[in-house]
Amino acid sequence: MINESLKLRAEKIRLRLIEVIYKAKAGHTGGDLSAVNVLTALYFHTLDVDAANPKMENRDRFIMSKGHCAEALYCVLESAGFLTKEVVDTYGDNYSPLAGHPTVKNPGVEINTGALGHGLSAGVGVALSAKIDGKDYKTFVLMGDGEQAEGSIYEAAMAANKYKLDNLVAIIDRNGLQISGSTEDVMPLESIKERWTAFGWDVIEMDGDNMDVIVKTFDNINFSNNKPHLIISRTTKGKGISYMENVPKWHHGIPTAEEYEKAVSEISERICALSE
Repeated sequence: MINESLKLRAEKIRLRLIEVIYKAKAGHTGGDLSAVNVLTALYFHTLDVDAANPKMENRDRFIMSKGHCAEALYCVLESAGFLTKEVVDTYGDNYSPLAGHPTVKNPGVEINTGALGHGLSAGVGVALSAKIDGKDYKTFVLMGDGEQAEGSIYEAAMAANKYKLDNLVAIIDRNGLQISGSTEDVMPLESIKERWTAFGWDVIEMDGDNMDVIVKTFDNINFSNNKPHLIISRTTKGKGISYMENVPKWHHGIPTAEEYEKAVSEISERICALSE
């Protein structure tokens, strides 16, 4: 029943996400959609966080390294109670507190992100701080796969191995597409598993489109094995909207009125089915 509740919540977040992007006429729609299931599982199953006390001392930390997909994070934070609907409705407006990339001005956002390749370095610092201070909170970092071309990621990977940061979980949203097309055409990434294993990480592959698999994967992370953890989350760009799935233009495409109505119809059908 827990997983069914998460599936329903993810679809409601997906619906809200399309509404926000359509209204704002801005957003990175495809990568937002591919990350929704993982974000939902994190905030409503895995992370120890509290919207009523967002600076709780021993809270788990989440860093959205792929900060251009801020809309997905904002919609999840709204659903979790960190942001109000009224605030999220301002996205794209002049003087909105919600920027195109997450900033710490908003509750639930730990670090300003969006300069790709920096999130994991910040996450290593946060996780190392927990070790030094004797705290037991965990740090989770969500990266894009196009972002894997950034060299600073691999400096962070080496440091995480050196300091045995088993309290750190990095996740790659492996949807296979970036703004210029296929990641394997722009800058080949495979074999991701072999590369990160060589860096000394505990590497796990999962179907990031499947909520049951996501929850099981998160629940089975071994936080006492002296290794940082990498989850390769294999997802679908534009997940959940038929005409967007695996289509590169939806990296930051904005739906027309007709496309918006079709997206709403598709998601609403799944919400109805899950609500029965």
